[in-house]
Amino acid sequence: MMKSTKHCLWLLAILPALLSAEVYQWTDQQGRRHYADHGNENAKVVSIDPGVAYYRVEKVFDGDTISLSDGQKVRFLGINTPEVAGRNKSAEAGGEQAKAWLKNKLEHRKVFLQGDLEKQDKYQRTLAYVFTEDKEHINLELVKRGLATVNIYPPNLKYLEPLLAAQRSAEQAKLGIWADEAYAPLAVELLDENNYQGWKRLTGRIRAVKNTAKHSYLQFSDAVSISVEPISAGLFPPLETYVGKDVEVRGWVKRSKQRFTTQVRHPADIVLR
Repeated sequence: MMKSTKHCLWLLAILPALLSAEVYQWTDQQGRRHYADHGNENAKVVSIDPGVAYYRVEKVFDGDTISLSDGQKVRFLGINTPEVAGRNKSAEAGGEQAKAWLKNKLEHRKVFLQGDLEKQDKYQRTLAYVFTEDKEHINLELVKRGLATVNIYPPNLKYLEPLLAAQRSAEQAKLGIWADEAYAPLAVELLDENNYQGWKRLTGRIRAVKNTAKHSYLQFSDAVSISVEPISAGLFPPLETYVGKDVEVRGWVKRSKQRFTTQVRHPADIVLR
């Protein structure tokens, strides 16, 4: 028992140096186990996993939500895919395509997760960036293929820059939703109670800034505006710099009587035109 313990302690001591190289293990004639960064004819390469936990994907709910073998329900961080049909929701263009791609990629396969500053959402789902066994970043792949849009929720900003770069490339190449008429830019003058639902790309000129106790607003008009929450305001340049600029705002529109507001959480939600 003492010898076994000593070997384990020795392995732990050299582990940091070995993680970047192959590790060999063999057993000598006395039954003692040896480890080194080089081997002999009886040695075999062993895999040392530095703390990564793998989970089997049991079910794909839609393009950005899965369940794992340990019961976790995981919501992908940093992205959003169109809705698939459900009990209280209608299918959106591109939703089934995103789900089908993710199902083919992950269902009944192993993944590992990386978190960010927030660990769960209000539905108690685990928030994560999802990777395959060969380290393919699935959140990023969905955006690259135009199956998902970047959906920023500060303070979860770990992969913000690569996600935004992937989105710019997909948009320029007109992949997925970027070629779908359902997500074509809509002039704010044409927004009404019949076409405001779902994720939108609204275009227009910012006319003024309005501040209230709870929010700041970039106003296209008295009826259509962009809402910036105080918790996110520090990420933005002075809002007055948007006045007089033609922009495209991306997000979900809320309606209150005949007023429409798109809430943004990061400057990337507003694209200068």
